[in-house]
Amino acid sequence: MTIEIGVLIAVGGLLLTYLGYQLNRTKEVKTDSQQDAQIKAQLDYIGKGVDDIRIDLRANERQMIAHGERITRLEESAKQAHKRLDAFAKKEEN
Repeated sequence: MTIEIGVLIAVGGLLLTYLGYQLNRTKEVKTDSQQDAQIKAQLDYIGKGVDDIRIDLRANERQMIAHGERITRLEESAKQAHKRLDAFAKKEEN
């Protein structure tokens, strides 16, 4: 009878160990899944931020081109004004 009790205790211990292992394994899978989901969400957020930065850079580039054209026109206008002033100054000297 003591051998039977010992075997029952051993089998019960193995059963409890196996059930504990299964419980912990499912918890690990859930934890890993949650961490993967969080990482994916963060990567998506970072990706959207990078896309926004690209859009802003393109808009700034277009704006810089427009400013460059305006500056070129202003420089040409200033050059013409200086030529007219020089011509006017020469007429005044004569």
